[in-house]
Amino acid sequence: MDTRIGDAYPTRLPAADAGAIDRLDPTVWGGEADGPIDAATLASHDAKGYSVVEGLLSPAEVQTYWQELVRLSGDEELKADERVVTEKSSGEVRSIFEVHRISDLIAELVRDPRVLDRARQILGSEVYVHQSRVNYMPGFRGNGFYWHSDFETWHAEDGMPVPRAVSCSIALTDNYPFNGGLMVMPGSQRTFVQCAGRTPEDNYKSSLKEQKIGVPSEDEIAKLAAEHGIEQFTGAAGSALWFDSNIMHGSGNNITPYPRSNIFLVFNSVDNAVVEPFAAEKRRPEFIAARDFTPVRR
Repeated sequence: MDTRIGDAYPTRLPAADAGAIDRLDPTVWGGEADGPIDAATLASHDAKGYSVVEGLLSPAEVQTYWQELVRLSGDEELKADERVVTEKSSGEVRSIFEVHRISDLIAELVRDPRVLDRARQILGSEVYVHQSRVNYMPGFRGNGFYWHSDFETWHAEDGMPVPRAVSCSIALTDNYPFNGGLMVMPGSQRTFVQCAGRTPEDNYKSSLKEQKIGVPSEDEIAKLAAEHGIEQFTGAAGSALWFDSNIMHGSGNNITPYPRSNIFLVFNSVDNAVVEPFAAEKRRPEFIAARDFTPVRR
């Protein structure tokens, strides 16, 4: 049975038809009384599409989670798992998906009120984990990721109806301006950039290493940059970046000696559960796009 609904954000179009359209949905769905985020920070998040929580994790907690990332990346049995993505050139571990089901420690982090309550507040509802992963960007040879909107892929390939999802990226290493830190275009979440091209079969197998389909045109990126500018997430280990699913973002290569690793948690509203893909022939695996919509509980 086809469970798709009306498509408010068409994408993966012929090049001549791909452009940019206004977002129809809010960035922030909850209010100050719904969680720990104060009104001023919520207003800033609504305007810019992101906010930063300094010191979300203590130094001791950072060390504990860092050791967990070391353990996971060194697990030889896990490297054969399809949830592990390696660097295209070096073969080093780049990401481990569905990590909250692999690691009990990260499962606890998902339920931590410091994380969960903010996700509920921003999305104005109960939430479930759409995707989780840990990212490794080693020193000297860590590859970045080209400009993109997560929602464009989640809509096209996973069937996420609208951009009522938020990502939490928790730094486990210091983020400097020069070691491949995440760049965002503040305010760009209010524009949905349609991408050109058809989604190839099993596109995820290559796109998780290097995305080629689902990337905006250089003209659209230039327009957004001219209107919104570019800011970068920097800060000490333990800081968390909360960012909207549709904000335009990317990262450069890391040629410094300083690695950059983070825990990446995506929360989706239970009222925005994914349906069938809007621009792909079949669903991506559930370790990339969960179809268990059970609300996260403490």
